[in-house]
Amino acid sequence: MAKKTGGFLPISKEDMVSRGWYYCDFLIVTGDAYVDHPSFGTAVISRVLEDAGYRVAILSQPDFRSEADFAAMGQPRYAVLINSGNIDSMVAHYTASKKRRHDDSYSPGGVGGKRPDRAVTVYAKLARRAFPNTPIYLGGLEASLRRFAHYDYWADHIMPSILQDAGADGLMFGMGEKSVLEIAANLKAGKRGPDVCKQVRGTAYFTKDAQDISFPAVWCPSMEETVEDKIKYAESVKIQYAQQDHITGKAVVQKHGHRLLVQNPPSIPLTTEEMDWVYGLPYERTYHPSYEAVGGVSAIAEVQFSIIHNRGCFGGCNFCSLAFHQGRYISSRSHESVVAEGKRIAQHPDFKGYIHDVGGPTANFRFPACKKQETQGLCQNKRCLFPKACGNLRADHSDYLKLLRQLREIPGVKKVFVRSGLRYDYMMADDNDEFFLELVKYHISGQLKVAPEHMSDHALYYMGKPSFDVYRRFKERYERINAKLGKKQYLVPYLMSSHPGAELSDAVHLAEYLHSIGYMPQQVQDFYPTPGTLSTAMYYSGVDPRTMKPVYVAKTPEEKEMQRALLQWRRPDKRAIVIKALLQAGREDLIGYGKECLIRPRPNEHFAHLHTEKPSKRHGRGRNTQPSRRTDRTTERRAARTSNRSGGGRRDQKSNQKKKYTKHR
Repeated sequence: MAKKTGGFLPISKEDMVSRGWYYCDFLIVTGDAYVDHPSFGTAVISRVLEDAGYRVAILSQPDFRSEADFAAMGQPRYAVLINSGNIDSMVAHYTASKKRRHDDSYSPGGVGGKRPDRAVTVYAKLARRAFPNTPIYLGGLEASLRRFAHYDYWADHIMPSILQDAGADGLMFGMGEKSVLEIAANLKAGKRGPDVCKQVRGTAYFTKDAQDISFPAVWCPSMEETVEDKIKYAESVKIQYAQQDHITGKAVVQKHGHRLLVQNPPSIPLTTEEMDWVYGLPYERTYHPSYEAVGGVSAIAEVQFSIIHNRGCFGGCNFCSLAFHQGRYISSRSHESVVAEGKRIAQHPDFKGYIHDVGGPTANFRFPACKKQETQGLCQNKRCLFPKACGNLRADHSDYLKLLRQLREIPGVKKVFVRSGLRYDYMMADDNDEFFLELVKYHISGQLKVAPEHMSDHALYYMGKPSFDVYRRFKERYERINAKLGKKQYLVPYLMSSHPGAELSDAVHLAEYLHSIGYMPQQVQDFYPTPGTLSTAMYYSGVDPRTMKPVYVAKTPEEKEMQRALLQWRRPDKRAIVIKALLQAGREDLIGYGKECLIRPRPNEHFAHLHTEKPSKRHGRGRNTQPSRRTDRTTERRAARTSNRSGGGRRDQKSNQKKKYTKHR
């Protein structure tokens, strides 16, 4: 059994020797810098194994051109465990338009290029060369979402399970505390091959023998079928999604040539007591001191003084991978555990009195959506909040409110913010204003960011989001409560362009709405097709896996640019593409001098519908002299300015994930 010495886990052979170790039981390889904080999957899995008595060493961001860094650590006794870091390495490296990013907030000093593309696969091959006889198991978000044959946006074709490309022995998907301990116990007992994973929930593995399947199983179209037929790919995704419930889910089998890929049912979610144990382990809550000389690791900034209180999300947005990775069932920590962490944070020498967030995948979920989920599982063909809140939904914020009140009372705490995603539709299902009042009064600072994503109900249907009317009513309620409290705080909407199903007319509709309230987002998130989401299946297959009906998809760069530009119609650099989009959409009426128009013609521009119109003197020649309107437009404009000053706007997938523990394993 490993002797617990406290502090960071060893990151080199010298560190191990200083502890009196001449080997480790598990070598954890990660594409991130080593940050010992519970928002980082490497930290959680390493501490869980350490607490179970295993010797664990960390190899972070090894040289990916050679196996030398692996060999230098020495062969582990049981296995090499590999993850790409908190986010998919391809998302870390490329924008939605496939442009290379130049920095990396998960690397020391923010320097990009410290990990390879498809990091899990590259690391696994290097580990195999360094340790030919040592088992290799994959985990983290990159592996979890690529466990089946999947569409890869960057290669633009179907790729096989990451297990096949990586040549690993098995894979852990979802939140891995239970599965990693079972795998560790099986390896310690001398099991090898499929026997290590056969009866372990939350794992996937290859076998040639159907007798190696230990759970009742369903079969989805083979990898070869999904390559040949896009409809088969959509069918496979639908089958896979239907089995991601820990109560009703079965094993899913997918043929890859002569082998069978077996995904066992998901892990049983942690109980409150088990979550308290995981978050109570002795994390250092910061990056390894060896990075200090190069400026540290910036990804710690938003999470160092934040608290995760829950897991799972029953929101079920189609573009989000949570349902496929972490699941829709909610688990939560006890008040005592969360408050104890708050007190530890308050004692930190760098703490300035502000707890940055008390959240998780969705901040205001504290328990399963309904009692039925606890014993009968999740509804397969229904959503808790889409297209409207289910009649069985328990919309109750009282427990979360009580938790926030307790955190506010901790000595040394000046302010407790709620910055991770708030489901405004869930708040609207709760008629009691008590939580809403205290949220506005105590837990935001100047602006509240929520994610309606669009305002066209046609587009929202394909996103799996409720009607825009819910957001409209939420906005009115928010403004009414601010007025009641004598506050001037703003609402900043996150918006997405080019989602499957969203047509050019939907983008025009959204632009008209934004123009009517006088708000233009500084940043817009273009839809990013990443593995493991229903929306990505729509993007590739051209059908909605929920119904198997055709869906419109904007795929060409020009189509995407037009939808994105319409949401930023005031920007001079977008003018030409906005005009082209309006003409293509048959909306020339939005080019002109009326107050409802998005674009004002310049002297040298001629549009057929304007030939019979004569601009009035008040408009001048092409000047944008639209009269101001003292409505909520003023409020929205102030919100936009505030958002711009604070770096607001739509977060891209990279920065959105760095604040959330949900995206780490």
